[in-house]
Amino acid sequence: MGALTRNRPKPLIPVAGRPLLDRALDLARNKVDRIAVNAHHCADQIAAHLHGSDVSVCIETPEILDTGGGLKAALPTLGSGAVYTLNPDVVWTGPNPLQELCVTWQAHRMQALLLLIPVDLAIGRQGGGDFSMDAHGRLTRGGDLVYSGAQITHTDVLAQMPGKAFSLNRLWDHQIADGGLFGTLHQDGWCDVGYPEAIPLAEDMLAQDQFAHD
Repeated sequence: MGALTRNRPKPLIPVAGRPLLDRALDLARNKVDRIAVNAHHCADQIAAHLHGSDVSVCIETPEILDTGGGLKAALPTLGSGAVYTLNPDVVWTGPNPLQELCVTWQAHRMQALLLLIPVDLAIGRQGGGDFSMDAHGRLTRGGDLVYSGAQITHTDVLAQMPGKAFSLNRLWDHQIADGGLFGTLHQDGWCDVGYPEAIPLAEDMLAQDQFAHD
């Protein structure tokens, strides 16, 4: 995000007048029992923003732990069992992504369930797809489906992974090898807000959605 994050963390950047972090928390509240937020850059601002709320803040210090390491470090706060993860730097329209995951999740046969976007519908996406999905919902690497930033995953394998800082991709590779990584499609709009020029794209998407429902 360049200059926009020189003195503040990306999750506190506003989109249509509301910080990205608050938009993500709106989706999570009333859907899960416990919420934890990982913070590194300008972590004190995240902590201050959430002070007095129902959200635990896990500060990654001194080094950033990446997506997998950060989730592993948060497990003592989240407890055992499957957890949702939700990236804050995306904006959604339509159904709550966590609810979409919930109705498709089959804990007995899935190690993880990722919410996906067809690459041609992924507003703001830079680059190609991440996964392919077969007729049974199983995922493999490569293809025209983009990881949306929302998933539900078992954490038993994650908890045993060596090292402190690592990507969730390591966990997904384990799950793919076991035939346990599954996907489902988000049924409405999605915008990647990972760079400054994407902010007006997200705001336009939200405005069009509001107009359609007025």
